Amino acid sequence: MKIYTTFPKAPIVEAILDIQVEPAEGMNLEQIGKFFDQVKRNYPQKETRAKGSAVIRISPQGSSMDEQSMQPVGYLYRTPEKKKAVQARIDGYTFNKFKPYDNWSTFNAEARELWQRYLETVKPNKLKRLALRYINRIEIPLPIRDFKDYLLTIPEIAPTLPQALAHFIMRLVVPKPEIESTAVINVVMEKSTGTQMLPIIFDIDVFKITNRPGSNVEIWNDFEQLRAFKNEIFFNSITDKTKELFQ
Repeated sequence: MKIYTTFPKAPIVEAILDIQVEPAEGMNLEQIGKFFDQVKRNYPQKETRAKGSAVIRISPQGSSMDEQSMQPVGYLYRTPEKKKAVQARIDGYTFNKFKPYDNWSTFNAEARELWQRYLETVKPNKLKRLALRYINRIEIPLPIRDFKDYLLTIPEIAPTLPQALAHFIMRLVVPKPEIESTAVINVVMEKSTGTQMLPIIFDIDVFKITNRPGSNVEIWNDFEQLRAFKNEIFFNSITDKTKELFQ
C-alpha cells in the first residue's frame, strides 16, 4: 500500500466513519439508548437523531408539500469540547472526528472500539454499507492565476469563454470495481474569507455496499481499502504547491 505524506496542517475539518446495518428484529430506541451507558463518561452530551419524509403534491392548481413526518431513530453523543461525536441508530453507527484530525491510526482505533460497544448493545443482523468521508477545507492564496496550480480535480471552462469564476459546485461519482467501491467527490468554491484566501471544500465520500453478518471483522480490511482509495483521490488531485500550504 502506498504511503502518503502526513501534513502538520492537514486541511481535514471532519472525518467520518459510517456503518449502515440491518437491525435485529424488534430493535427499538430503548435498546439503542443503552449504548449511552457505554460511552457517557467521554461522550456526555446527548441529542436525538430523527429521520423525516415529505410528500410533494402536484395538481393543476399548483404544487404543495405535506408536513414532514419525523421519527426518532437513535442518538448522537458528543464530547464536552465537541471535537468528537458518535451516533448509535437503529439503522447504523457513525463516528465523527472534527478538526484537528490527528492520524488514521488514532481515528481508526477509536472508531473500532466504539463500534464494538455498538455491536454488543445493538447486535445487528447484517452490515449493509461501509463508508469513509473526509471533508477538507483548502485555503488558496489570492490572486489565483490558474486553479490547476493548486487543484487538478476542478471544473474546466471552454477556452473561448471568460475564464474567471465567481463560484462553482462540482460533483463526480467515481467507481473502483477492483475493490467494489465508489467515491463521491464534491468540490465547492466558497466566498473569500477577507484575508486574501479563497476556501475550496474538497469532500471525498468513499463507500462499499455489502451484505455481511453483523459481527463480521473483515470490514476493517475494507476500511483500509476505502482509506487507500480516498488517499489516491486526494493526493492525485493536489499539486506540490498545495502541499506547501499544509506544512
